[in-house]
Amino acid sequence: MTSRTPVLSFKGVNTHYGAVHILKDVDIDIYAGEMVSLLGGNASGKTTTLKTILGYVKPTSGQVLLDGEDVSDWPTAERVGRGVTMVPENRRLFKRMTVKENLEIGAYLRPGEDLSSDYDRVFELFPRVKERLAQKAGTLSGGEQQMVAMGRALMARPKVLLMDEPSMGLAPVLVAQNFEIIERINKAGTTVFVVEQNANMALSIADRGYVLQTGKIVLDDTAEGLLANPQMRQAYLGEV
Repeated sequence: MTSRTPVLSFKGVNTHYGAVHILKDVDIDIYAGEMVSLLGGNASGKTTTLKTILGYVKPTSGQVLLDGEDVSDWPTAERVGRGVTMVPENRRLFKRMTVKENLEIGAYLRPGEDLSSDYDRVFELFPRVKERLAQKAGTLSGGEQQMVAMGRALMARPKVLLMDEPSMGLAPVLVAQNFEIIERINKAGTTVFVVEQNANMALSIADRGYVLQTGKIVLDDTAEGLLANPQMRQAYLGEV
């Protein structure tokens, strides 16, 4: 695997919010077609990692690489144009807009293009979204809003799909369905990077995982290796 260029990398990334040091010499490699999980508790730096990938936060040192190219100084729109898209925590839909309008926003960098194949892909994964196209997004259930948020991201034809806490605020049965769909998206060829507190669920579908603790990567292994790791089992899987 080391002979290939990762589709997304962090190389010695440090970030700060003012004087507060958030990410500390973080190294991450994600290869095309993989599903990789980033695990950790609250305030571990998980969301800052995603913001740094998208350019909302710039590293104070280190590099963010897309296909081997340093994009650390690129604006967010250029990174999205290169195929990096996120499903944000708590969905973040435009609630006064219709479902269809929310989906259209996902393809805003491709004005005038025929989006029929993109809609077909979304409707195949989420038949209920097709039934709700004219409905205001804010009137949907939490599970339906998550479907629309994922559909909106897919409308961008992502090369790398970032998922920020996809289980948050969902009933257990919906969490299981959500992760099944994430797995289907990955198996269809989209690279997925999942940031998640639910370690068991995330690792059940991931190829590899990283564990972030107070801004540092403290574990890095295959999903199977992390599930079997005593430190992981005690700290993140609730076992003694």
